[in-house]
Amino acid sequence: MSTVHNTNVACCTIPPAKSDYVPKGTYKPYAGFSKVYVTGPSTPGKVALVCVYDIFGFKPQTQQGADILAEKLNAQVLMPDFFEPAEPWPADKFPPKTDEEKGKLQAFFGGPAKPQDAVAKLINVGQSLKSEGAQWVGTFGFCWGGKVTILAGSQASTPFDAVAAIHPAMLNHGDVTELKVPLGLYPSKDEPVDEWKQILEIVSKKPFADKSDYKLYDSFHGFAAARANLDDPENKKHYEDLYGRLLSFFSKASGTQVNQ
Repeated sequence: MSTVHNTNVACCTIPPAKSDYVPKGTYKPYAGFSKVYVTGPSTPGKVALVCVYDIFGFKPQTQQGADILAEKLNAQVLMPDFFEPAEPWPADKFPPKTDEEKGKLQAFFGGPAKPQDAVAKLINVGQSLKSEGAQWVGTFGFCWGGKVTILAGSQASTPFDAVAAIHPAMLNHGDVTELKVPLGLYPSKDEPVDEWKQILEIVSKKPFADKSDYKLYDSFHGFAAARANLDDPENKKHYEDLYGRLLSFFSKASGTQVNQ
């Protein structure tokens, strides 16, 4: 029997959606990655952001969100290919139907998508941005990536000034006990209530509580990334609200104006 790494049923069953959005950014090697999606200014300025995509990798809906943040915050936004040299989980193999396929998905969460293994890579990107002159660096992640950003923000020497987790998988309140920076937490109705409530309780006692943010979305796991169906009015409403919320969170935490 395979080891279960991710117990979020919705995360392991809701398929990605198709999108015809054409991303505005480009790809380049950066900070040890051979492929990084970069959008916004060509060099990092006052504010830079790093995105940890969901298990489906580079998808137009996720890149569209990065483009929105880059434009409205005048920030360089980077989205590294965290799964290289492996591949993202293939959309045509999702959701897994047989026990064998389900076992392979759990192995993926214990391998290429193991959050703990991505933390050092994410921190390296943050440090590289700071060394390039970025004064303030934030990070945001979806699904497994939400756990990665929280863990990165809990490191003693984290280069990140704020972290956000959107419909995060493998949520565990123990991950925030050592959190060093403001947290934007945006679970869907599919995330475990007891965990995010305990996270809020812990963060409320932190010195940066007033800069942290939270909203529970009455939507499905994945509504703001690869599973987003922006032809659906309800999904589009939650998607736009979430990115507006991220803009406000990063704007307040960094002291940066949002471009209207």
